[in-house]
Amino acid sequence: MHYRGLLYRALNPIWAREPLSGEGARRFGGRFNPKGTPTLYTSLSIMAAIREANQIGTLQPTTLVAYRADLEPVFDATDASNLHRYGLAPADLAANDWRIRMQENRKAPTQILAEQLVAAGYAGMLARSFVNGATEEDRNLVLWTWGDALSCLISVVDDEGRLS
Repeated sequence: MHYRGLLYRALNPIWAREPLSGEGARRFGGRFNPKGTPTLYTSLSIMAAIREANQIGTLQPTTLVAYRADLEPVFDATDASNLHRYGLAPADLAANDWRIRMQENRKAPTQILAEQLVAAGYAGMLARSFVNGATEEDRNLVLWTWGDALSCLISVVDDEGRLS
């Protein structure tokens, strides 16, 4: 699929000066990336972005950033038939054991799926948000390839230079 529109992230202020780095995900890993793989986790709504950035405990300081995006190809993981082609079901994406598997130096099925999609040439994946308080309508766009390449355009909305 092709995605064109705005995306959002609620960044830890540590990363606010590098809102396109994917460095935090590279260092620590995530549901859709093993450690060592830079990944940009974005949301299609501001509230989903805030929930994603504050999954544990009370709301922590965050820097809300918007991006203009024009991305393809994007794998649509909200379509169960697409997941089925990779031997997964929607419940597999929602499983919360990915952190435990990483602690055991193993990969979660969602991380293996991400590696397969990267190898197949996908720039990213559209998926439901699975954080507490998320609804069926909350969506994330997880990116493994981004920048200023023609098919993976993403730029920070910072018309006034506040992040520089």
